[in-house]
Amino acid sequence: MTSLYVSAQGCYVSLNQQYLLVKQRGQTIAEVQLPHTEQILIFGKSQITTQAVRACLKHNIAIVYLSRMGYCYGRLLPLERGYRQLNRYQQSLELVDRLLVARAIVKAKLKNCRVILQRQYRQKELPSLVLAIETLEYLSQKTEQINSIDQLMGIEGAGASCYFSVFGDCLTGDKDFVFLTRSRRPPANPVNAMLSFGYQVLWNHLLALIELQGLDPYQACLHQNSQRHAALTSDLLEEFRAPIVDSLVIYLVNRRIVNASDDFEYRDGGCFLNESGRKKYLKAFVQRMESSNQNQEPRWDLLMQQVKRYKQFIYNPIDGYQPYQIS
Repeated sequence: MTSLYVSAQGCYVSLNQQYLLVKQRGQTIAEVQLPHTEQILIFGKSQITTQAVRACLKHNIAIVYLSRMGYCYGRLLPLERGYRQLNRYQQSLELVDRLLVARAIVKAKLKNCRVILQRQYRQKELPSLVLAIETLEYLSQKTEQINSIDQLMGIEGAGASCYFSVFGDCLTGDKDFVFLTRSRRPPANPVNAMLSFGYQVLWNHLLALIELQGLDPYQACLHQNSQRHAALTSDLLEEFRAPIVDSLVIYLVNRRIVNASDDFEYRDGGCFLNESGRKKYLKAFVQRMESSNQNQEPRWDLLMQQVKRYKQFIYNPIDGYQPYQIS
């Protein structure tokens, strides 16, 4: 199954028998088969015809509308992809079960951040990386002693602060990519722009998979439940931030695939990927997700497997939930 990205501006998606056609200025720039499509992500000012929308709903294909920088405005889903079936199971989870899962997620996130820094240390032996690696290991072990969600969020925040304090040391490809601290709303520089964009794209993929499995995306363990925030998506995102998005940003910078001058724009008080930057990022993102991981499985399947593991936990809380960890 594939995802169709419509990131160029001024495009429209139309239907031609069993194919979705992406056109710009009258020219077809992409086409995908309906049966092989899982979701469509439309960035910025592009459109999709009513006929194409109906066909997508009939084939159980989600349509996601995003801003040019990747903020999700909303989604179209067929009626049968609701989450009523599992809702009562998620709501009835015991506090201790939620805490155990939250612990596991935070620990996995810290471990994954540590592995990313270890990989970089093998290429560039910096004392700052050694200290951060040791700190992340200490914090990951400390999660086992935490007995409240608020304290876990504090540990997670401390780990993220430690990790991002040396993330800039991992960027060796282009001196124009300077990174000192993580900034979100809005991103302050090109590195933050890529991190924010990547997290948003991955978040939307996870949200689609969660809904495909019939889970309620608004019932979570680590992040606070809210009617306006799909907290479960944010929970499962944590274990994938470093191995998928952060490592991709390091790759794009160190291989000089993106250019700090040509692929970004400054507006609204922040820095964002422009059209050429989004194309480069999404191309590399799709290539990485279609490639195999250390277990010879496409990373798309890896995301689905983790969502299914969480679903199994909902049915059998006593078995717990094992987040994704790299080594």
